[in-house]
Amino acid sequence: MTDAAEAGAKGPLDIRRIMESLPHRYPMLLVDRVESLVPDRSIVAIKAVTINEGFFQGHFPGRPIMPGVLIVEALAQAAGVLAVESLGLAGTGKLVYFMAIEGAKFRTPVEPGILLRLEVEFVQKRTSVCKFAGRALLGDKVAAEANFTAMIADPPAG
Repeated sequence: MTDAAEAGAKGPLDIRRIMESLPHRYPMLLVDRVESLVPDRSIVAIKAVTINEGFFQGHFPGRPIMPGVLIVEALAQAAGVLAVESLGLAGTGKLVYFMAIEGAKFRTPVEPGILLRLEVEFVQKRTSVCKFAGRALLGDKVAAEANFTAMIADPPAG
């Protein structure tokens, strides 16, 4: 990281700040803390995976494993925080919609009792569509990785 990038770094961000950036709430909020955020560049966030998660009741009884789709969703939410914070949109009501997932790979099962580290970088940033590369880690071991695209838009008229 360059000195200029470090100078603009934010973090840590607590759950209140995360909820200013994302519309997600329990049980779908999958980012618990942001360790660091470099606007226009990258984010490192944490998901505390506990046995109290509702999905562990059925996935799988006797061998609880976090569903891969929820790991990718956690990465997408971290990307949402990165996009909203980078574009100065926190508190505006703008939403970040998942558009595409590419190259998703799952390498290691994610079990309860760990801190899942979510690392996401911008690949391409435009005003309304952004591309990201993300990986979820257990310590220094990659649990999952994916590239994904999201659109930033107003919420639907309600």
